[in-house]
Amino acid sequence: MQDQLKEIAQRIKALREIMEIPVGELARENGVTAEEYLEYESGEKDFTFTFLYNCAQLFGVDIIELLTGEKPRLSFYSIVRKDAGLKINRRKGFTYNHLAYRFSDKTAEPFLVTAPFFEEEQDQPIHLSTHDGQEFDYVLKGQLKVQMEDHVEYLEAGDAIYYDSGHGHGMIATGGEECVFLAIVMRDQHERGERD
Repeated sequence: MQDQLKEIAQRIKALREIMEIPVGELARENGVTAEEYLEYESGEKDFTFTFLYNCAQLFGVDIIELLTGEKPRLSFYSIVRKDAGLKINRRKGFTYNHLAYRFSDKTAEPFLVTAPFFEEEQDQPIHLSTHDGQEFDYVLKGQLKVQMEDHVEYLEAGDAIYYDSGHGHGMIATGGEECVFLAIVMRDQHERGERD
């Protein structure tokens, strides 16, 4: 895991330098200080999904390129068999299983997410993230406590939520067990049009 973290950090640093993007700009876009950004870029701090997604958007690359160093190549269709997606371990215990990692020029990033239950998180504020685009989350198993800025919602298996991910959002498993949900992160179509 630590080696993977360092490799991702090196790719981010190389892209930033090639594109001549100041550290301050990437820090601002990710809602962190320049010092915190440099901790990410040096591999001292583990990445959140939102950090990686925002960097990929700013660099105009697929998030898979940041994670693996390889560019997705499929453009007609892509099949990912059960338990065979690209596993991304981010955020304390969360597992993101990318379900379209081989497909190029995606308009959405589909993930099967497993959120562990932690008793100590239940009465704490939920960390909120923001990124461009929209997101759709569908609960498959367990319960999910979702915070949308000042609003808190509880979702159970079969419930779904669709939202503008430019607003603060965060979630934790609740109800005493892990929660498994499908998360589909869709790019901002305006930004996508500018790059195409």
